[in-house]
Amino acid sequence: MKIISRIVELKEVIRIAKSEGKKVGLVPTMGYLHEGHLTLMRQARKEQGFVIATLFVNPLQFGPNEDFAVYPRDLERDRIMAESTGVDVLFAPPVEEMYPAGNGKILTFVDVDTITATLCGASRPGHFRGVATVVAKLFNISEADVAYFGQKDAQQVAVIRQMVADLNMNVRVVSVPIVRETDGLAMSSRNKYLTSDQRKSALVLSRSIDKAHELLRKGERDAKTILAEMNGLIRLEPLAEIDYVSIVDPVSLQPLTEISDKALLAMAVKFGHTRLIDNMIWEGY
Repeated sequence: MKIISRIVELKEVIRIAKSEGKKVGLVPTMGYLHEGHLTLMRQARKEQGFVIATLFVNPLQFGPNEDFAVYPRDLERDRIMAESTGVDVLFAPPVEEMYPAGNGKILTFVDVDTITATLCGASRPGHFRGVATVVAKLFNISEADVAYFGQKDAQQVAVIRQMVADLNMNVRVVSVPIVRETDGLAMSSRNKYLTSDQRKSALVLSRSIDKAHELLRKGERDAKTILAEMNGLIRLEPLAEIDYVSIVDPVSLQPLTEISDKALLAMAVKFGHTRLIDNMIWEGY
């Protein structure tokens, strides 16, 4: 596995891979890898001839009071983990390589409308503009044929799919199911911020999803009823501070009142200073 930090060097490696007829799989990450990331890399390795994993903590997607400066970074740890999956290239550029004009300074942005105004977008203004912009850059740099993203960031997946469709990008987006700890907590690089008490409290997220799933399986289709049950369960945890719990259409991300077909049940909840997200897609089964 090669570790590359410069765009020009990556482009040359990709040129050679493409000349050999290989399809390029891309796994964009912000590093501090966990099993969820490795699952994406393994699937890319299984399905594509050449696999690039990226490690880049993107300043454009962090607000002024968010955790960019302290976001966990450990290149050597990530190198060992990524190499174990058979990745061909680990692209780990410094900020100045991606944004030569300065720390996140750029004049051109990708701004996906409407679906970025709900859920996480409502409480993190500008976040998805930063996400869409850096992902567009990575798509262009890597010339990826297929890109792999985790379903835990369901809104991110929806935004990227919309960007690809609207801008006729030549890349297929694959969403991979959430990977969870044995106790049900969705894997996240931010889990390391949690104290032991917060970690225990955070299990209420998966419990609330299980409760919603149980209600749906029993035939409940009223979104208000399901949301009341989920919110009530989460509020029993004194360390939990709800940002949102929503039931929306998986594509438009607009709120649903009645669940007739597919639905995205999504939430963001803070435990201390740590904001965690989780979700479930209901497909009418």
